[in-house]
Amino acid sequence: MNAVLEKYESLASITGKMREAAAQGEWDILIELEEQSRARVAEMKILDLSPIDEATRLRKVSLIKKILADDAAIRSQTEPWMAQLQRIMNNARSEDKLQKAYGSY
Repeated sequence: MNAVLEKYESLASITGKMREAAAQGEWDILIELEEQSRARVAEMKILDLSPIDEATRLRKVSLIKKILADDAAIRSQTEPWMAQLQRIMNNARSEDKLQKAYGSY
């Protein structure tokens, strides 16, 4: 198999695992996989400059579509969680400000 395709296959596998982790709310696993994903992309940037044949190009396009679909699914899982976390943090900040302002009474 072409080295570029191997990296794309690997990345597609990682993003699939990321999708599963996000769906299950396994945030620590998702973070670990995100680090692996970043490392794989960095490796791919170097290899992806070489010319490829049509069959390899078609497989690469298919893998990119899968990776993008996984990314969209991950975002749909993480964005509500991130919004909730932001609300919790904002509430904690507001409570802290109130405590500092009126806590001595």
